[in-house]
Amino acid sequence: MASQQIEALTQALARLPGLGPRSARRAVLHLMKKREAALEPLLAALQAVSETLSTCSTCGNVDTSDPCIICKDPRRDQRLLCVVEEVADLWALDRSRLFPGRYHVLGGRLSALEGVRPEDLGIDTLVARVAAGGIDEVVLAMNATLEGQTTAHYLAERLEKFPIRLTQLAHGLPVGGELDYLDEGTLAQALRARRPVA
Repeated sequence: MASQQIEALTQALARLPGLGPRSARRAVLHLMKKREAALEPLLAALQAVSETLSTCSTCGNVDTSDPCIICKDPRRDQRLLCVVEEVADLWALDRSRLFPGRYHVLGGRLSALEGVRPEDLGIDTLVARVAAGGIDEVVLAMNATLEGQTTAHYLAERLEKFPIRLTQLAHGLPVGGELDYLDEGTLAQALRARRPVA
């Protein structure tokens, strides 16, 4: 049996997404075996992030500076704004290095069942950013869920009065996907978004 401190560490790690009790125990054992190479650098990194972690007042990203590194980057196209539900979505899109603009994190999506209303999200700050001018296109990168599409529809209504191009991520067939394995919703979206063959 482990000491209370080691058990507390194991339980704390087990609460992280993707880690259950067994994975957390293996991680703790690895950290203890590799104390100098793994545990101490991890502690230093956690301490540094804990002391400087903040939410970007411009876009809602989580970073160690405000404004975040994306908002401060002069190479980013300020005329393009991509709206996402969560910080994880921003990180996933930015990791691809395919979007050259800036982002806006809503902090969730509209959901009547969960009681999430427009005023609970960063929608007013998004509208204020667009109203301030300098943005030519807003890309709605909502998840392909009922709540995500409801949020996208609501945002489109709120932003329609501005002289911007409003676009949405395409949905449909994944690259390498086989029709036989796709659900009906994905197939329906792919059919609705069909385009001419060049």
